[in-house]
Amino acid sequence: MTVMPAEGIFSLMWLLIALPLAGAAILLFTGRRSNSWGPYLGVLTVTASAVLGVLMLINMMDLPAEERTISQVAYQWVFVGDFSVDLAFQLDQLSMVFVLLITIVGALIHIYSLGYMSHDPDRRKFFGYLNLFVAAMLLLVLANNYLLLYVGWEGVGLASYLLISFWQYKPSAAAAGKKAFIINRVGDVGLSLAIMLMFVTFGSVNFSDVFGSATNASEGTLTALGLLLLLAAAGKSAQFPLQAWLLDAMEGPTPVSALIHAATMVTAGVYLIARSNVIYNNAEIAATVVVIVALITVFMGAIIGSAKDDIKKALAGSTMSQIGYMMLAVGLGPIGYVFAIFHLLTHGVFKAGLFLGAGSVMHGMNDDVNMRRYGALRGVMVITFITFMAGYLAIIGIPPFSGFWSKDEIIHAAFEQNLFIGLAAVAAAGITGFYMTRMIAMTFFGKKRWEDDVHPHESPKVMTIPLIVLALGSTFLGMALLFWGDIESWLEPVVGFESEPTPLPSSVYIVFTLVVVIIGAIIGWISYGRREVPEVAPAGNWLTRAARKDLYGDAVNHALVVAPTNYAARLLVWFDNKAVDGFVNGSAAVVGGLSGRMRRTQSGFIRTYALSMVGGAVLVIAALVLVRI
Repeated sequence: MTVMPAEGIFSLMWLLIALPLAGAAILLFTGRRSNSWGPYLGVLTVTASAVLGVLMLINMMDLPAEERTISQVAYQWVFVGDFSVDLAFQLDQLSMVFVLLITIVGALIHIYSLGYMSHDPDRRKFFGYLNLFVAAMLLLVLANNYLLLYVGWEGVGLASYLLISFWQYKPSAAAAGKKAFIINRVGDVGLSLAIMLMFVTFGSVNFSDVFGSATNASEGTLTALGLLLLLAAAGKSAQFPLQAWLLDAMEGPTPVSALIHAATMVTAGVYLIARSNVIYNNAEIAATVVVIVALITVFMGAIIGSAKDDIKKALAGSTMSQIGYMMLAVGLGPIGYVFAIFHLLTHGVFKAGLFLGAGSVMHGMNDDVNMRRYGALRGVMVITFITFMAGYLAIIGIPPFSGFWSKDEIIHAAFEQNLFIGLAAVAAAGITGFYMTRMIAMTFFGKKRWEDDVHPHESPKVMTIPLIVLALGSTFLGMALLFWGDIESWLEPVVGFESEPTPLPSSVYIVFTLVVVIIGAIIGWISYGRREVPEVAPAGNWLTRAARKDLYGDAVNHALVVAPTNYAARLLVWFDNKAVDGFVNGSAAVVGGLSGRMRRTQSGFIRTYALSMVGGAVLVIAALVLVRI
């Protein structure tokens, strides 16, 4: 890999981050006077970054593969003795695809938000937070060292907190923001410890130094690094056991959900592990743990999504599951890195379309999120229905829609690695067909179940145009990336790529997966499309009840973390009150009592003092006599 200095259009790399960051600063410091024009500034800054990113892609494609890593140093940031870290950016094939995803999908979400947030009194602040989110994510993927990546990592965490709790006057939104912030801090401990371990082991935190020296490190050190980075990735990408924040994050405005789930926050963990591929290639135990965590999350998300009646929370469960697929792919090693990023790109487009489509439905349904009060919306929200169907067909993997090409590649890679992993991935795909068909049937088909005061209607063009663009991406992006873009050759210089033979031809696995998906979809349609949907959900079996409670994720967290913390806090308060304060107050009481008694000896009479002196002299003389004897 040759690192080239930034020249020409690449010399403007810093502008990719600076534009949305400047937009955030202007919007957040100008006050409500910018409510009228501020949202348009927010759209303009992200759109400008998207245009700049496309121009850089065009120029990068003209370069030989070995010269596509471009570095730009702003200044020497940290320097202590022999240790130094530059504030420097690195644009290569991996970061390029993230730049395009973040800015293009982010720009579409910004445009959509012009309509969705048009009546909110704090809309300029909302767009300021969106700009901050995009800027932080761009810093994360463009950093050329782990320390600068950590700054972007924390910036994403801050922006997510601000956006999830944007409607903080709602107790549920305020609680959801704090929950996301705290759980992400747990994961962030992993990244901070990993950076410290890199410094101790390699004397550097630059990507080039760490990856160049990784093969010389001990297996134990690399395993520790891999597990610490996985902890960080689990927090940001809502993977087991740090997944509980994602469902509550739906308390934020719907564009926030689209941005978090499609283009920014939850993709950060996948990026971190893909970027650190050299570490995982030499740490088999850590890579195996990644696969185990991913498989657990794939099924947890799919099962939760199958039981939720809240359309946004059902999609949130879907995101957990789909990010689990990506984590599964990066855990497979060189046979999976490319396909993880491939699915990340297609998922970013169709999941953004699905979330914004859900927002469009809510817009026409007086912000009602309960799918049991929807039904028959395909006739009154035609554009939303058609675009949502494109996302639906993409996520369940029906050809030729985008998800078919990317998710099937992951499943094929899973079969190359291990039969059990492949079968598990196919089974999860079948559940995906079920819960997404359930969502489609409850929302757009059947009889209308909305209340008399609700008048469903199509959203304005400022919201439907982004839906149409994302629907086109949901349909054609997979084919474009695989055949025209040759995603495998594009990413191979950065993450590597290997292919292993399988016992059966790839067409067999494709047909098998399609059959399982279609069976899942048929079951979903029979259960919710052919039958009347009751307004009140039936009790269901034990798994359904557990899924409605997020598979008891909050209960487990309360039992393992919250309750012991409360008990420890009470114990410390008791110890402080009884032991610490008791010792301090007791010492004061002893000194006070002694001083009170000694004060009685101070009578003020000279004869008393003289008598005390004579008595003391007698005692001294007696002591001397006894000593001599």
